Amino acid sequence: MPITKSSRFVSLQLRSLALSALAAATLVACGGGGGYNDARLKLNLTGLENLGSNAVYEGWLVTAAGPVSTGRFSVDASGKLSQTEFSLPRAQADAATAFVLTIEPALNDVAAPSDTHLLAGDFNAGKTSATVSTQHAAALGNNFSSAAGSFILATPTTASTTDENQGIWWLKMVGGAPQAGLTLPTLPAGWVYEGWVVVNGTPTSTGRFTSVSAADSDGAGSGAGPLGSPAFPGQDFITPPLVLSGGTAVISIEPQPDNSPAPFTLKPLVATIGSATGGANPQAMANNTGAAGQTLSGTVSLTR
Repeated sequence: MPITKSSRFVSLQLRSLALSALAAATLVACGGGGGYNDARLKLNLTGLENLGSNAVYEGWLVTAAGPVSTGRFSVDASGKLSQTEFSLPRAQADAATAFVLTIEPALNDVAAPSDTHLLAGDFNAGKTSATVSTQHAAALGNNFSSAAGSFILATPTTASTTDENQGIWWLKMVGGAPQAGLTLPTLPAGWVYEGWVVVNGTPTSTGRFTSVSAADSDGAGSGAGPLGSPAFPGQDFITPPLVLSGGTAVISIEPQPDNSPAPFTLKPLVATIGSATGGANPQAMANNTGAAGQTLSGTVSLTR
């Protein structure tokens, strides 16, 4: 997982410089300041998923002198955090202006935040608490309530007209020409969209993408037919055949690089796949952001 200093952290640092005349004296190194027991940080977060063995969560304080790690933790299948309280020097707590939660590689990590910012929030004036969410500009920066879209069932990679229910494409036909079928906000670095079909309870990826009007990461898919495919997200399931009608279509928001072959928690669009096929029968997707489990949020408190 390549790690670079996030430009969103740089932006927060500049704001932190303007907010605190004392920030230049902040000690960022974990060994600096008046000892680890000067301040305690407590997390009260909901909606986090188990990232599996390849990734962990890591908290960061934003200070004018740079991001400061508050510690790493995992989450079990029930959503319970492996650790909720962390010790840090009081100087770091006093210099903090915001908190950011990132997803990091479990092994071979470097001492800098990844681009995959999941939650963020600003500390109050007293620097005792911050409300964090995915909507903060230092996280995903959007609540995805405007997400919308539709798909068609079609198999452009075969000449047959009897297998149309074995392909799904997020496009719509306008005047005989294919156009983007999805309306999605642009994601910040560290995140991508991914299409899925869930048939008989098994999710299968149709590819990852950042543009709704370009081919996704695996084109028409490894099981597609011999013909060409449109330059839009989607996939044909010809070999082996997979009938999609009656299943579920999903658009998820995924960490990049990925932590798991399964869909991530955030799924802004969902639809039951109907039986109608062809470009004349687009199927609408429902905005899923208000569904249970789709709100990731919480509070971060600092005590001294």
